[in-house]
Amino acid sequence: AIARGKIRLQQETLNLIARNQIAKGNVFATACIAGIQAAKQTAHLIPLCHTLSLGQVTVDIVASKDGAEVKCTAQTVAQTGVEMEALVGVTVALLTIYDMCKAVDKDMIVSDVHLLEKTKNAVATVGDRRSEKTPRS
Repeated sequence: AIARGKIRLQQETLNLIARNQIAKGNVFATACIAGIQAAKQTAHLIPLCHTLSLGQVTVDIVASKDGAEVKCTAQTVAQTGVEMEALVGVTVALLTIYDMCKAVDKDMIVSDVHLLEKTKNAVATVGDRRSEKTPRS
């Protein structure tokens, strides 16, 4: 499953992040770790969510002119989907950026958290469209 979200940041905040001058440390690296940890703890955070063994979780953060976009990809060999893990991962990564930058940016906005893709039985669902996916070996 792949989830994505955005955070709007002031240009000066982006400059501080790029120069690694945020007091709490390396913002994007910390947010990546937080997102991965959160995805692995999803069953503890959301009642009735299945405990899953995740084969892989990645969090990618890309700065843009008005903020950053976070993408979390979660994979498992289990029979159930991992969309909640991907959504939790992206949300916690965004909240980590917010927390680390709140002292210097009072206008941040977290937005557009959504599921981009859910893969199950070699069929990917993207929004309301279905497309064939080649299973990875």
